[in-house]
Amino acid sequence: MLAGIRIVEISAIGPGPFCAMHLADLGAEVIAVERPAPGEPGAAPAAGNVLNRGKRSVVADIKTQEGREIVLRLIEGADALIEGMRPGVMERLGLGPDVCMQKNPRLVYGRMTGWGQTGPMAQAAGHDNNYISLSGALYYHGGPSEPPSSAITMVGDIGGGALYLAVGILSGILNARATGKGTVVDAAIVDGSAHMMQLLLSSRKKGLVTGPRGENVHDSSHFYATYRCADGEFITIGALEPQFYGLLLEKLGLLEDPRFARQWDRQRWPELQQHLSVVFASKSRDEWRAVLENTDVCFAPVLSPAEAARHPHMISRNVYFETEGHLQARPAPRFDGHARTPGTIPARGQHTAQIVSLLRGDKPDSAWSAGASTDQRA
Repeated sequence: MLAGIRIVEISAIGPGPFCAMHLADLGAEVIAVERPAPGEPGAAPAAGNVLNRGKRSVVADIKTQEGREIVLRLIEGADALIEGMRPGVMERLGLGPDVCMQKNPRLVYGRMTGWGQTGPMAQAAGHDNNYISLSGALYYHGGPSEPPSSAITMVGDIGGGALYLAVGILSGILNARATGKGTVVDAAIVDGSAHMMQLLLSSRKKGLVTGPRGENVHDSSHFYATYRCADGEFITIGALEPQFYGLLLEKLGLLEDPRFARQWDRQRWPELQQHLSVVFASKSRDEWRAVLENTDVCFAPVLSPAEAARHPHMISRNVYFETEGHLQARPAPRFDGHARTPGTIPARGQHTAQIVSLLRGDKPDSAWSAGASTDQRA
């Protein structure tokens, strides 16, 4: 779908490489510029990184003139650059937006940070949990009696970071093709994770989020909750709508129990949740799957990634696959009913010699055309 779009990635950790992988999954041509490993010769191949699937890997030390020249030659034929340094680092290296966009005025310069390019905390170190704490996105995760927690990397690094950067880059490329002008994309995890809360914030008007953590539908009701089963595993229930709630009571044999008649009586929620905790603790997770799965009670088991890969629904959609010792998920979304087949994982620096040789020739653009991707589907 993105065939012909060319991305230079200055490899870092976390959301930047994921964004570049996501674009590669969708057909973009991505060259990852990786730093030499300690004690490793500049072009020596090393073990591959799963986030580099579908990319070509070049080892270059961008602290040197030679390394900077490789990047500058690459961006001459690129649509976008992705970097994830602290604000000002790329400028000090001589690869800031002004320099790069002078080489290529149509370039979209994608900047991935936690705190953003400006603000009092722009230069501070941080990680996923710090960014979503400050943005407010962590606040409602968990119940009232335990510290809030969220799925590692999902809300901040990927949701609020990588995916917002991807949208920003593609928007910038569309604008560049219409106007001939590039742009700088400031993708900050605090911005993206705050923006992701719009659906939750809008639910205040509906009465779903009315108070602090532990006093809302998703963290204190009996019909939208996670329950422990007899085997120590967990299941989730999300029977918000009255018809789904009624079916849940029917499946649990509680339809005639007067305590459950008033679904939205918040004063009774703690008592009813405690009762359902006892009910669900009476059977194993698989026993509850046999009763509730594939019904309209809004049910799912809590699975590990390895278990999810073996679930019949995930198998039927061919979501997971394993190769080169890595469990991986296929690219998303799907187009015309098909999931794209991701590219292979290159060894570190695997394409250094080839690309550097082409860049030194008379036509540096050949470094890109030599690695054009194909539209593969599964």
